[in-house]
Amino acid sequence: MCGRRFRPGLEKEIRLITGTSVGVGRTATEIGSELLVALIGNPNAGKTTLFNALTGLRAKTANFPGTTIERRVGHTRLAAHRIRLLDLPGLYSLSGTNPEEKLVRDALLGRLAGQRQPDLVVLLIDATNLERNLYLASQVLELGLPVVVALNMIDLAEQAAIDVDVERLGSELGCPVVPVVARTGRGIPELRGLLESVVHRPWTPTPLEGVPSPEECEGCPFKARFDWAEQVGLRCSAGRSPAHGRRTDRIDRVLTHPWVGVTAFLGIMFAVFALIFWVAEFPMDWIDRGFATAGVALGTWMPDGYLKSLLVEGVIGGVGGVLVFLPQICILFFFLSLLEDTGYLARAAFVMDRLMRRVGLPGKAFVPMISAHACAIPAIMSTRVIEDRRDRLVTMLVLPLFSCSARIPVYAILTALLFPHRPVLAAVVFTGAYSLGIAAALGMAFVFKGTILPGESRPLVIELPSYKLPSLKTALLTMWDRARIFVRRAGSIILAVSIVLWALASFPGTDPPAEAHSMLERAARLSSAGDEVAAAELTRSAESLVSQHALANSFAGRIGHSIEPVLRPLGFDWQIGVGILSSFAAREVIVSTLAVVYGVGESGADPDSRSLLQTLQQAERSDGTRVFNTATAASLLIFYVLAMQCLSTQAITRRETGGWRWPLFQLGYMTVLAYLCALITFQLLQAAGVT
Repeated sequence: MCGRRFRPGLEKEIRLITGTSVGVGRTATEIGSELLVALIGNPNAGKTTLFNALTGLRAKTANFPGTTIERRVGHTRLAAHRIRLLDLPGLYSLSGTNPEEKLVRDALLGRLAGQRQPDLVVLLIDATNLERNLYLASQVLELGLPVVVALNMIDLAEQAAIDVDVERLGSELGCPVVPVVARTGRGIPELRGLLESVVHRPWTPTPLEGVPSPEECEGCPFKARFDWAEQVGLRCSAGRSPAHGRRTDRIDRVLTHPWVGVTAFLGIMFAVFALIFWVAEFPMDWIDRGFATAGVALGTWMPDGYLKSLLVEGVIGGVGGVLVFLPQICILFFFLSLLEDTGYLARAAFVMDRLMRRVGLPGKAFVPMISAHACAIPAIMSTRVIEDRRDRLVTMLVLPLFSCSARIPVYAILTALLFPHRPVLAAVVFTGAYSLGIAAALGMAFVFKGTILPGESRPLVIELPSYKLPSLKTALLTMWDRARIFVRRAGSIILAVSIVLWALASFPGTDPPAEAHSMLERAARLSSAGDEVAAAELTRSAESLVSQHALANSFAGRIGHSIEPVLRPLGFDWQIGVGILSSFAAREVIVSTLAVVYGVGESGADPDSRSLLQTLQQAERSDGTRVFNTATAASLLIFYVLAMQCLSTQAITRRETGGWRWPLFQLGYMTVLAYLCALITFQLLQAAGVT
């Protein structure tokens, strides 16, 4: 049994963990005017909520230099000092080998490129799980950096009748400890005050008691740390409400049940999607009307010509057609943040793990799977936490099948075409699209398990955090962060693609067809005879014919016509084909592409200029039938659920696998899968007479 007193320094064990010797803190004079403060803690300890409480909106998301791991950096002030707060990835130990643990070690030791050693560390500890958090605390404290402990979720500890002796905990750890509730802001002023006081005093690390050095405890340095954490936890806290544990157990018996839990998960996601359609309907309509009004105003003010066409059709029509879905994206991430903050998503991971392992996916894949519903790129990057190469590869191959946020505008427009003004049925289709993506990913993983990537996956080891009330502020900040990312995409890649597509759809110019000349001559005669209504209608028909003729003979039209024979069995015309090709840049680009190729906003000063949805609802083929009937809309929806359509994801897969073999395979199997399923959908609905 290891229980001898710790000798000051513990240099040898720290070298084993970090590869360096113990450092010492710096004074405020040595630090300068800006402080670098690192925020570190276990997963589910409330680190993101505390980060938001300290920085608010003064934060940005990016990758660590030279890595693919996401970081958040925020700014705040402490008296005379400007604080740069670095939110480090959540982890349980500094001695592990996965990329996150190595990165945190390097960040605390000042080894990251372009990143100096932190001046101060805020160590977040969950008051309801003191012993588990103290293992990491022992390693952080031994680095010799100035440390302030934020004892978070003290309210939940009080509810569970856990009495934490804050003063004794500070004495045991040798650093200041302040109880906080990051979700409500309780204790945050006191925490800021402690940070200020630590900055203005020289820091001398206090040796920890009871943790032996490796030579004093042969073969059990990790066990010794756990023993120390347990002993300190017992000395500094007491009690736990049996009722609290029973209540959690009762809830978990439902939410983690093999069948009831899956049903509950689907029900919760259906409710979220129903709310998305119901709540987002009004702001979407305002945004749509706003862009339509802007197009009309600009079209009235500007003279006819290419510049007017570019701004009205390319910029306003293309970008506006995508930004209209911003409310749905905001609402989705708002509710996902609430679900994560309550502790529910960890239960969903636990429930899904049973199914995942049966189909050949590792338990650790659930975290990348959740990330993939935002974007497949960071999800594929995060597969680095999966140690086994086979598990990591199969996870990367199926992650793009999960419905990312870029698909939301596509789903939204197609569900609106299928069920206009019927939010409940639209929510059913939306839930079905997400479920189909999940089912396809699991199904393909099962296929790979029995063919090209045989083997068994490792089970998931996951912590089920305490249930707690979610932080409204955190949810709003998460929503704001994702909205900024979406708007930046609309202002960069989508704008660029919209302009390119406008050019492809506008050039080379062609002479109007003879039929259009005849229609305009008849319109002039009708106007002379006083029949202005008929003349105006005939003029609009002639202008529409001119536009269709010009588009069909443009560069975009020629490309679309060349691939139309391949797409026709799916119910797609050449204009949809142009949208499919353009959306390889980004899936949501198909919405702006359809806005361009179907001429949304082209009527310029027409006060009755139609929205994209109205245009697509009324679009007709050459034989007079509707383009976006039920069969075509359903076929296109299925295609976009399953197709790759993202060159950025392909590039990341190539980088993570070290070659083009697997990215090309990924593109190939997803394209074939999407084509076949869309083909079956369209042909079956047509055979059943569904139009």
